[in-house]
Amino acid sequence: QVQLVESGGGLVQAGGSLRLSCAASGRSFSRATMAWFRQAPGKEREFVAAMYWSDSITFYADSVKGRFTISRDNAKNTVYLQMNSLKPEDTAVYYCAAKFRRAVPEGVYDYWGQGTQVTVSS
Repeated sequence: QVQLVESGGGLVQAGGSLRLSCAASGRSFSRATMAWFRQAPGKEREFVAAMYWSDSITFYADSVKGRFTISRDNAKNTVYLQMNSLKPEDTAVYYCAAKFRRAVPEGVYDYWGQGTQVTVSS
C-alpha cells in the first residue's frame, strides 16, 4: 500500500539550509495533495507547506514563506522541502503527508511518513 519514507533531517546552525526528501510509493500520486507538517516538543502539529502533485500549485504557512520551498520529482516519486535561512524555532520533527484528492491544504491527510528530526542550533 502507500508508503512515505522521509530522509534528510539533521543538525544545522542558524542561517543554514537542509533539504528533506519524501519518497512516495504504492500507487500513482498524479491526483495527490502532498504536504509537510512539523511538531516541536510539547507543541501541537503545525502545517508547513503543501502542493498539488499534478500542476505543482503550492501553499505555505506564513512562518516559512520565502524561506522554504516544496517541490517534486515526478520520475523519482519524491517530494522535497528545501529549507533555507533556518531559525532555532524551526526545530521540530518534520512529517510528510499525502491525500489522493485536490483539497484544502491544511485539511485531513490519509497517509503519513515516520518523521525526520530537524534541529537548528543558535
